[in-house]
Amino acid sequence: MSLHCQKSAKGDKMNTHKFKADIHQDREDSEAMAIEPPFFEKYKAILQSSANEKEKPSTVEGFEELELPLIDLSHLNLGPLERQECIEKMGQAAIEWGFFQIVNHAVPDELLNRLKQEQIKVFQQPFDKKSENNFLNLSVQSYRWGNPLATSLRNLSWSEALHISLKDISKMDEYNKLRYFFSLYYLYYIIFPTIVGLHYQMPSAMAPCCCLRHLISVTVACLTQCAFEFASDRQHGLNFNLIRQHDPSTIEEYAEKANFLAQRLAEYLAQNLGIKANYFQENCSPSSSSLRMNRYPPCPCPSMMFGIIPHTDTDFLTIVSQDQVGGLQLKRNGRWVSVKPNPKALVVNIGDFYQALSNGVYKSITHRVIANQETERYSAAYFYCPTYETVIESCSKPSLYKKFSFKEYREQIQKDVKATGDKVGLSRFLL
Repeated sequence: MSLHCQKSAKGDKMNTHKFKADIHQDREDSEAMAIEPPFFEKYKAILQSSANEKEKPSTVEGFEELELPLIDLSHLNLGPLERQECIEKMGQAAIEWGFFQIVNHAVPDELLNRLKQEQIKVFQQPFDKKSENNFLNLSVQSYRWGNPLATSLRNLSWSEALHISLKDISKMDEYNKLRYFFSLYYLYYIIFPTIVGLHYQMPSAMAPCCCLRHLISVTVACLTQCAFEFASDRQHGLNFNLIRQHDPSTIEEYAEKANFLAQRLAEYLAQNLGIKANYFQENCSPSSSSLRMNRYPPCPCPSMMFGIIPHTDTDFLTIVSQDQVGGLQLKRNGRWVSVKPNPKALVVNIGDFYQALSNGVYKSITHRVIANQETERYSAAYFYCPTYETVIESCSKPSLYKKFSFKEYREQIQKDVKATGDKVGLSRFLL
């Protein structure tokens, strides 16, 4: 072969590799874009309005990073003095900070890791799939993204969430069984009837399929092209996303432990106020609480919007599991401070209902999540709530707040959000 031919062949080979690499990168970029909500499309008018420039939120300047008060729950199992000291320390944090973090909380790291993997599975689904009304067989609007009622830069959120009422978790299990049946049916009898040990290589996981007996085992290294041809073609009935299953048992297991933990914490905090011991057992149930799984995608313009806008929580207590990316901020003494992540701790914060119940002793603190330009962030928040009919009344007199039910409070929030794009909260119920 001539030198020219050798160079040509070598060049062709390099070009082929580059072409394949470009195709692979294009597909990765396409897949990444397919999962993201259309934030810019939704916020286009607000972002382009020069009148809103003066309302630009302050999210990128330097903030002091603080560690929340740390409560070691193992001290509750020691002697009476250590136990009382732990409860008092918890109450003091609720008074001064409205936030604290807990360790030795009996929620295994292994379970928290599994929950994180479930979040990744959920949010890596195509946006069109996530935004369907019956996504995962959950209630309408369980999947949420951004702030659909935003009216200014101060209302813009760059995040997506799956809000799961605990009574709906069993519906997810029924949905998975149906999806699993159809996935295997098409794999067995239509698309790949002679292949066993089949694995489809996806960006974040290998998805195994059940084996067929008496046939030769073949491992398919990459079915990317096949996925593009079939996964988007509903007529063929095959969608490889069906094979990557969600595990409701992980979500249910975490919710059960979080509910038990939230009730214990609420009862310990009540001891400092003289609230009767069975108050929360009587007024709260797992079915009235909810789990919100959050994802904060990388944001190209973090100076112009939030991960989640400033707010307080509509519940008694919130328990938050978060990764180590950071971004949670709370308003302390009139200024924003960043919360330093602790890999061993869960974050707990007081909600509006506990502030009202405690007659303003415990503080429901305004907090937010800032957007990150480089790294996505995951968190899971468990909201410990009363039943809709529960009437919240201050435990001491004179009361700062008029009594109200959860239902009345939520209806007022919905009115305020619709009118202003933001929640007003407890100030609506001041006497």
